[in-house]
Amino acid sequence: MNVARQDAWSEDEDQLLAKTVLSYVRDGKTQLEAFQDVAQQLSRTSAACGFRWNAAIRKTYAQDIERAKEDRKNQNRSQSIGYDEPMKDLSTGENPIDHAIAMLEKVRAGYLDESTLALYEKETTIKQLEKENEVLKQQLHHYEQAWREMGKLWNWVRESKQ
Repeated sequence: MNVARQDAWSEDEDQLLAKTVLSYVRDGKTQLEAFQDVAQQLSRTSAACGFRWNAAIRKTYAQDIERAKEDRKNQNRSQSIGYDEPMKDLSTGENPIDHAIAMLEKVRAGYLDESTLALYEKETTIKQLEKENEVLKQQLHHYEQAWREMGKLWNWVRESKQ
């Protein structure tokens, strides 16, 4: 008696899973994203899709997976070609990144709002106080050393009188 399980995978579902995974790999996405996509289409869980892929389908499509990875690498290489040249705004002939940097520097130089300015002043004051505190600690250390030396000298004078 051959009874088909209710959750058995059909050939069409297997092909959809394989086609989707290969497409996602080729596009630089993850297999997990593909499983989630197929799961929604087939009203299954992404875990079930992942299990089916790893247990039954992946081995059949091993060469196709490698080809998809190579396609992704080639696509990434072709997209990166041409970025060595700086971009130019065709209307002005100016590099838009340089223009944006120049605008940001103007904003930083001339338009500090009151809260930013107050914060900057507080930070500056804190740094000055920390430096002053360090100098005072060094002075205190010197005074303590001098006091100990004076104590030794005082004890020596007292002992020599006796």
